[in-house]
Amino acid sequence: MERSNTKKANTKRPEIADVVISGLGPTGLVLAHILGKRGHHVVVLEREPVFYGNARAVYTDDECMRIFQSIGMAEELQKDMLLDTPVQLARPDGTVLSQYKPLKRPNGWPVVNFFYQPYLETSLTHGLSKYSNVDIRRGRELVNFSQDADTVTIVHQATQQYRFHDSSADKTEGDGNLDVQEIRARYLVGADGGRSTVRAKLGIEMTGKNFPEPWLVVDLKQKDRNKGLRHMPYFNFVVDPDLPVVSCVQPDGHHRFEFMLQKGQTAEYMERPETVRELLAKYVNPDDFEVNRKLVYTFNALVANQWRERHVVLAGDAAHMTPQFMGQGASSGVRDAYNLGWKLSDVLSGRAHESLLDSYARERFHHAKAMIDSSVLLKDVVSMTSPIATKLRDGVLKTIQAVPFLKKWSEEGGFKPAPVYEAHQYLGLPRTKRRSPEGKLIPQPTLRGFNGRRILLDDVLGESYALIGFECDPSEVLSAESKAILSRLNAQAVQIHAYAGRPQGRILRDLNPNLAEVEDIHGEFQQWLKGVKTQKDQSIVLLRPDHFVFALVAPEQLNAAVQQLKLQLNLSASPCQMPQDEALLV
Repeated sequence: MERSNTKKANTKRPEIADVVISGLGPTGLVLAHILGKRGHHVVVLEREPVFYGNARAVYTDDECMRIFQSIGMAEELQKDMLLDTPVQLARPDGTVLSQYKPLKRPNGWPVVNFFYQPYLETSLTHGLSKYSNVDIRRGRELVNFSQDADTVTIVHQATQQYRFHDSSADKTEGDGNLDVQEIRARYLVGADGGRSTVRAKLGIEMTGKNFPEPWLVVDLKQKDRNKGLRHMPYFNFVVDPDLPVVSCVQPDGHHRFEFMLQKGQTAEYMERPETVRELLAKYVNPDDFEVNRKLVYTFNALVANQWRERHVVLAGDAAHMTPQFMGQGASSGVRDAYNLGWKLSDVLSGRAHESLLDSYARERFHHAKAMIDSSVLLKDVVSMTSPIATKLRDGVLKTIQAVPFLKKWSEEGGFKPAPVYEAHQYLGLPRTKRRSPEGKLIPQPTLRGFNGRRILLDDVLGESYALIGFECDPSEVLSAESKAILSRLNAQAVQIHAYAGRPQGRILRDLNPNLAEVEDIHGEFQQWLKGVKTQKDQSIVLLRPDHFVFALVAPEQLNAAVQQLKLQLNLSASPCQMPQDEALLV
């Protein structure tokens, strides 16, 4: 629920919450959904008094769609997206040098999804209204915080100077009262962007590079949906050495152009209406569009040196800043929220020791850094202006197109960092071979339920740990202690059968009422299992709540894997006693 900033301060004692999130961008929104869905009391502080209505991010991938699925928002968000849009490197005359057009859906969703950020954020914000335990405070800025042994106390007040809105807007109550308030929480998450106040208060520096090359971004809206863009159906990096350009399709008649400034060109010159019109005229009829925004900007490739200080955690742009060329800035923040959200929830609920949070930065740092490095490399490819360098680049791209396996690698996105955690840096058993699945995201096949309906794997697994057995009930080999551990973690047992291979007959077999049984209708799970198994015998998959693999083991090794899970979570009899029943896994 959203609240205004008119609540009077309680001078006797601070307000109490489980988690305070500073920042209401995609990272903060997704984290609020994850924690809200799990029943935690969340307060979100957003310094802007009203929604910032301009687009920044434009793209997300199948991994993030899977995360949106986990919070029940994927189908709603997909209504306002362009799906399966090819991404091209092309010359100004339209000659295609390379295409990225993946049609496989390993995560159950399209890999390429272009959106209009105001629509996405509006939908995510409205989606939070179903959680009475999530409280959004607009027009409130975090000004300080302090930590003790168990909590963090956040001081916030009415925003004094807005970043995106009229500074003359009403910011105070009464006679200039800034309405200073306090919240005492278990955790504070700084999802407050590249100029993070939380990061600054912690004194954390960032490492990386600031790129001085300025670009002009122009956001357009079609006046008539039947005019203006039919000749530009795809996303294009126009690799013109005289004027590198990005042409980005967006839904509902929105479109973005980005033009790289040449030496001697100033922001004032480039942002003039006459200059913008001249640049647009190379690609569209300017009269067919409204210009919603024109802005010269530079970009950064930076990573915070530290992501957590006791009860305070950084996420999204506050932790890492990614150049826009891979479209992974907002998506990296969404991944942060997903990795951090279930860990915070398990710690808050007593299902894990606080040390679990140490794995957040260890797991996310390397993947976020890999996305940054890939974005910088793509920037270098796109923005070449040297005739010799561009000729060499075009030759390499031509060779890739001529070699079948390289062309397939390019079209399917082999250059994109995979959802794999760095060896020895993740929660899970160590990988024994390169193909071992531990620390990797499990694919999401489409399955067939008992009711004859198709269902995605994650909707079967739920939001906690899970055991998956192929053609076997994975809970049958569990010891009493393992069942107690997994019951405490609310684990779900799943048996996947081959399509049309479910046991049948006149006599009802002894069914486990807590076992989810589904069929691998396209053989996708069986194919994945065949590719990652390191032994010929039957295997059981132990999954984390974020659907990364904790362990793939033979049945006789499962209890040992559960013990390793207990050790890595640092579980003990406190703060919650181990349950005596085995309700979930009998």
